[in-house]
Amino acid sequence: MTGIDDVARAAGVSAATVSRALSGRGRISDATRVRVRAAAAELGYVVSSAASSLATGRTANIGVVVPLLDRWFFANVLDGIASRLAPRGYDITLYSMSDDPDQRAGVLDVSLRRGRVDGLIVLSLALSENEVDRLLSLGLPIVGLGATSGRLPVLRVDDSALARLATEHLLGLGHRRIAHIGFSLDGDPGFDIPSLRRHGFDAAMTDAGVATPLFAPADFTIDDGHRAAGALLDAADPPTAIFAASDEMAFGALFAARERGLDVPRDLSVIGVDGHEMSGFFGLTTIAQFPHAQGERAGEAVLRAIEEGTDAADQTLPFELVRRSSTAPPG
Repeated sequence: MTGIDDVARAAGVSAATVSRALSGRGRISDATRVRVRAAAAELGYVVSSAASSLATGRTANIGVVVPLLDRWFFANVLDGIASRLAPRGYDITLYSMSDDPDQRAGVLDVSLRRGRVDGLIVLSLALSENEVDRLLSLGLPIVGLGATSGRLPVLRVDDSALARLATEHLLGLGHRRIAHIGFSLDGDPGFDIPSLRRHGFDAAMTDAGVATPLFAPADFTIDDGHRAAGALLDAADPPTAIFAASDEMAFGALFAARERGLDVPRDLSVIGVDGHEMSGFFGLTTIAQFPHAQGERAGEAVLRAIEEGTDAADQTLPFELVRRSSTAPPG
């Protein structure tokens, strides 16, 4: 079985240099690192995670806590995270947190306390103060991506400004009967993404002189977007435009319009959020928020926090309006 001494002989360096080259820690020239890694690859040598953990106190593993594993957005974020962690020799362990209190307690009080990760990335979770306390008590570098808590370093889009941009695009085209499909909690939106998007929509409509903007609650799925849009379009005075809080919900609105014989955008304009890979296929105007790049930024932030021993800094992430054929002045 190939060992570290075999790699050292093949590369013409010491075993300690091999260790530094393969771990990514310690000062070493790029040429030496390339030579050592090439020798290790040729000999089929892989560093034992258990041995590495004993030597360095690190697991070379990052935990990612995610609310849903079956959404396009989160899949793209995870791919972005992996693209930054894998070249540095880090694995990913996923922890799914549902709304069930017992399941959440199992993640926070059992799974995350097994010492299997060097740091955590928390994706778009609404956390109670007690849950934040339990995360912080782990003593691990933590990076929040999306709405989490003001007590955790967070990388986030300004979702209120994002919603305002989407709404002002429709207002600028001349629409006034604009409906928002989304979800929101009562009271201060805090860090809750759906609530922040509704808050931005309401604020833009109020500024435009629309006192009671239309709203239909829906989950962030095609099916629920289809249901909510159908209810709006079957009303006595239907909207001329819909701002959906996600592209998948917007796809559902497009299907609902088609079933009713409505032309998009002559009879109904639709705008979504995300920059979904299928949005161009549907001709959907959207607010792109670049989930893959968000994941890359989160991966870079947690690695810096681990390797430099400093807390991650808050970052505001970019978004932009992508105009396509699903929006136009009212017919």
